[in-house]
Amino acid sequence: MTPFIPVPTPDIQDIQSQDRDLRFHPSRTENPKLLTPAQIAAFNRDGYVTGIRIFDEAEAQEIRAYFDQLLARYLAEGKDSYAISTAHMKHGKVYDLLTHPRIVAYVKDILGENVVAWGSHFFCKMPHDGKKVSWHQDATYWPLSPSKAVTVWLAIDDADVENACMRFIPGSHHHGELTARMHEDDEDEILYQSVANAEQLGSPVDNILSAGEISIHSDLLLHGSNANDSNRRRCGLTMRYCTADVTAYLDWHAKGVLVSGSDPRGHWANPRRPAED
Repeated sequence: MTPFIPVPTPDIQDIQSQDRDLRFHPSRTENPKLLTPAQIAAFNRDGYVTGIRIFDEAEAQEIRAYFDQLLARYLAEGKDSYAISTAHMKHGKVYDLLTHPRIVAYVKDILGENVVAWGSHFFCKMPHDGKKVSWHQDATYWPLSPSKAVTVWLAIDDADVENACMRFIPGSHHHGELTARMHEDDEDEILYQSVANAEQLGSPVDNILSAGEISIHSDLLLHGSNANDSNRRRCGLTMRYCTADVTAYLDWHAKGVLVSGSDPRGHWANPRRPAED
């Protein structure tokens, strides 16, 4: 089965070579509703916040059961466990997670009132699948500017060191865009891209999460994960958000759902919930 690999296309690389604003824009929120001021300060300093409980055990089990069915369907179609991408445009229950008020409330505490949700991708590492995610920055793959975007990682399964949880290099987002190497011929690379000598920028930390918890990280933060050599699956749903004043090139605005505030330019398409589910 051929995996879905979001390798930057020449068009994206052309946009990246232009005057995109890839500086870190710190959160200016002074009175957050759910995060504490200390957590906002930690996001600005380290590039992430983590361990945020969104769904209780029963809700997490329901989400996992839904994903199990979705995964079985994709596998039956000859696709692999990484193929469920831009899922909110196809599956209503993923749209519901992307726009969930509890999740959006935490994102607003970082990005402010006007927020667009535009991405959703399940990263599911099956037991012993041998695939890793090398150190990379999300912003490298996205034709967006300015760099005022975050990724929410929702744990579908418990994620720990044993089954290859995500890892961060705190503070690496302050270095702007970092040079990445391509690895198109490496079948063990999920994203086919890596930043060399990344650990010279800081000591990695493990992003251990229980099912139903989220982390939120800057699109410029270096992160990755090792291969899952355990007997347990490790699945997470990545959900992408940005401020409404961000410009999306290559028609990526079509994916963007306004989840808070307004879009004064009318730039984002704001698609409706899919009928499925």
